[in-house]
Amino acid sequence: MTSPRSLLLLASVSFVLTGCNTADRLANVGKAPALSSIEDPTASTDYRPVRMPMPDPVAVSHAPNSLWQQGSRSFFKDQRARQVGDLVTVKVNFKDSADIANETKRARSNAETMGVPNLFGLEGKTQTIIQGADQNKLVGTNSTSASDGSGSVKRAETLATNVAAVVTQILPNGNMVIEGKQEVRVNFEIRELIVAGIIRPEDIEADNTVESMKIAEARIAYGGRGQISDVQQPRYGQQVMDIVLPF
Repeated sequence: MTSPRSLLLLASVSFVLTGCNTADRLANVGKAPALSSIEDPTASTDYRPVRMPMPDPVAVSHAPNSLWQQGSRSFFKDQRARQVGDLVTVKVNFKDSADIANETKRARSNAETMGVPNLFGLEGKTQTIIQGADQNKLVGTNSTSASDGSGSVKRAETLATNVAAVVTQILPNGNMVIEGKQEVRVNFEIRELIVAGIIRPEDIEADNTVESMKIAEARIAYGGRGQISDVQQPRYGQQVMDIVLPF
């Protein structure tokens, strides 16, 4: 059970955080949300290079008197992404739906009756101790329990858009780690799309695009921030109470 001191501490922290956020919001009344600055993803403090299981390295072989260079995809200059810093367009096409319904019912009824007609000749003592006691019905128990639960899930998400990503790392087997972020501000609301994952050079099309379904370890996030998103979120105090209250 949460002590009053803990509740007071949580309330104080919530008040301080809310006060700082309120002051910042009051300073930006009437102003549109600011766009994030363009930064190097690898310079972020939480950036971590991706490490994946790699196959054994293959020795490079050179074919003498040949115009074909090992690893090339054409005789002409390839405009597709192939090294750190190159851009590749990710075609995000995400469609998911689920319709689940289940119901569980359970019922149980128990009854037990116990009598002691003969108890070492002392059955007569029972009536003396308990007036009107019946030796055939000394103990009787019964119990009944029932539960009924039902639940349903119905959702549908569709996302179709394009976003340019930057190659941030080349893995030893040639696969590329990409990361892209796109922000669009409409009036006082910013919609942002984040795409990250690992792609194969073979999956990049001739127009330097790659399907989102071909991204391994894909991380796709689509959301927003601004006046509309702020109204849709519960207040900080309500969020804190939802976490703290045990009922």
